[in-house]
This record gives sequence, C-alpha cells and structure tokens, in this order.
Amino acid sequence: MKLVSWNVNGIRASVKKGFVDTFKSFDADIFCVQETKAQDDQVTEALSDLADDYFIYSNSAERKGYSGTCIISKKEPLSVMPDIGIQEHDTEGRVLKAEYDEFNFVNVYVPNSGSGLKRLSYRCLFDEAFNEYLYELTQEKPLIVTGDFNVAPTEIDLARPKENYNKTSGFTQAEIDGVNALYGIGLFDTFRHFYPEKVQYSFWNQRLRARDRNVGWRIDYFLITRDLESHLTASTIHDQVMGSDHCPISMELKF
Repeated sequence: MKLVSWNVNGIRASVKKGFVDTFKSFDADIFCVQETKAQDDQVTEALSDLADDYFIYSNSAERKGYSGTCIISKKEPLSVMPDIGIQEHDTEGRVLKAEYDEFNFVNVYVPNSGSGLKRLSYRCLFDEAFNEYLYELTQEKPLIVTGDFNVAPTEIDLARPKENYNKTSGFTQAEIDGVNALYGIGLFDTFRHFYPEKVQYSFWNQRLRARDRNVGWRIDYFLITRDLESHLTASTIHDQVMGSDHCPISMELKF
C-alpha cells in the first residue's frame, strides 16, 4: 500500500502545472493534499479527471482561497469525517479523517504561526486539541497521520537552525513541544525511522529562491503508531518533484 502527501499550494494552480500527471505517476492507494485554497465544489471540479477511478473528499475553509485539505483514495473508506469537533479549530478545513479496515487515517494542515509569530498562541491551542483528538483515535485502531505540520522537529530538519530557533515560525520551542507531544501518544516519524541522520527537506521558501540553494525545511511527514511498525517498508521525500513550494512525501506499508 502506497500513501502520498503533498502541500500543493493551491489545487487549481497545481492542476494547471501538471498535478494530475504527477498524481498518476505515484499510483498511490491514498493521496493527501494540503492547502487546496479552494471550496469543496472547486476541488471536485479541479480533480474531475480523477473522479471515475478515485473517491475524492475535501474539507474547505470558511474563508475562500485559504487552507483546505483533501483525500483521494482508490478504495472507498468505511467513513470520512472532517474537523476535530471543536468550533474554534473547525473553520479552516485543516483536518480530514478517513477510516479503513486496517487503520484510521488523518490528513492535517497544521496552522502556521505566521510572520512575527503572531499566531503562535493559536497554533499552540490547535496542537493541544489535535493531540487529544489523535489520542482518542489511537484507542480505536492503528493510526496514520500525515500532512504539513509546519514545524521542523529537530535541528537537522532545517538548513539554518541557529538563526531560526525561537525567532521564526516553524522552529520555536513551543512548536517543537507540540510535535513531541504527538510522539508522546505513541506516534513516530517514519522518515527518521529509516534515516535517523539524513538531511533532506520538503519545503523551500519561494520568495527567497531557497530551493535553488536547497535552503529548506522538513515540515511534512508521515507519523504512525507502533502497531503499524512491522508493516512499514518505506518512507520517502520526493524532492525532485516540482510544482509547489513543498514536495511530495510517501510511505509504503505491507499487509
């Protein structure tokens, strides 16, 4: 089973850049998208070429052209549920859950703390609520969580840790504590499972042409519970794939 996740920075723009061809090249069983920047009907329209062969689900923000998540699945899930059930956090389309026979699957686009860390306090509230939401899911069956977490977990996950620590969104101690709390409920980072010391990034700031210089961040990942560890066969960052300020990541499981 192959699973892919990609922050496309706008699904309609991404389709114009060749998203469908890239999607088909992965031949994924489940393909997650973050930052659709579109309403549900616009996501459906943008992905109409896939509608005959895949089940497509999306969760859009109340604010148009902002945030949004999507799951594209070969197999019809047992159920699909948007949001985490807390009004404060359920207006931006950031969480989409699909339940399958073997596991619960969550696609997330975690809030960015913003310029000048203006939204850091909200980000911390979201992290806490999201952690509690995921903990409840771990009590039901094995859990997979993927998406754009908007935090580099450790110093080797970004090109310039000293310059950014506690100064830049995505590498404050509060944000790091948030992802560490996810490890605390039994999730682990599948990329670091295979590559504990590898330096590889999934996001580059477009305004600074950072990708040309590979001044990047690893803020997109697959987390799974330990009861899936024996099924895990691969976790990969596809940094050669263009089309967004993020690149796709993938994970493979064998059942």
